[in-house]
Amino acid sequence: MKPLKNEAVPLILLGGTLCDEQLWQPMLNTLSVSHVQCLTLQDEECAQAAAERLLAQLPARFCVCGFSLGAIVALQLQAIAPQRIAGLALISVNPFADLPQNAQPRRTAVEHARALGFEAFITQQLWPRYVAGQRQNDADLRQNIIAMAQNCGHEVFARQTEIAISRIDRRDALTKLTVPVLLVNGEEDPICTVEHHRAAHHAAPSAHWQTLPGVGHFVPLEAPQLTAKVLHSWLNEVLLCELTH
Repeated sequence: MKPLKNEAVPLILLGGTLCDEQLWQPMLNTLSVSHVQCLTLQDEECAQAAAERLLAQLPARFCVCGFSLGAIVALQLQAIAPQRIAGLALISVNPFADLPQNAQPRRTAVEHARALGFEAFITQQLWPRYVAGQRQNDADLRQNIIAMAQNCGHEVFARQTEIAISRIDRRDALTKLTVPVLLVNGEEDPICTVEHHRAAHHAAPSAHWQTLPGVGHFVPLEAPQLTAKVLHSWLNEVLLCELTH
């Protein structure tokens, strides 16, 4: 894959719940970009506060790709500082507000993780919904996801859970986009479903939407080469738009 020189428009990668930079590494091994930052959401309890902190430290203009919870914060960045966003990529996104009845089960899950430890918690409660059927027996993939969770820790999980609970419907931000937009989802994802992405695409009909067959929720780890391919095309479009405007 041809390297991309994106000095003028750095790529910011925002990980999801219990994800660190390891989420992106297999994809980055294929996607060769000169300026990229992989960031973990770990210090705030709402998308607004996370977005404000990021905006205070990020370059004046950048493109952003968010996965799952990171996609929620990426939408918040777009909503409050559209003039700074050169391109938006959302992987495994749910653009809707969380349902009020989800709050208690989410907080209970945080307590279960504390009691069980991340290895047992993920294996018993999350893993069946995390990856596609054909990857359910992939022990290496499961251990990679467990290792990321252990690196993040329980306090980060609690704060990230509050971001998910307090998120608001951000489809309005998508309707106002004039920059290149990419939507990517796994066909077998029961968490951020095809219907969630259809709703996002309805709000941003000019977006390029790619559904990956045989892939579940953890798109960047389940299909790193396909993820790199679609991001490469999107970044090329971003850089071309920046040059011509």
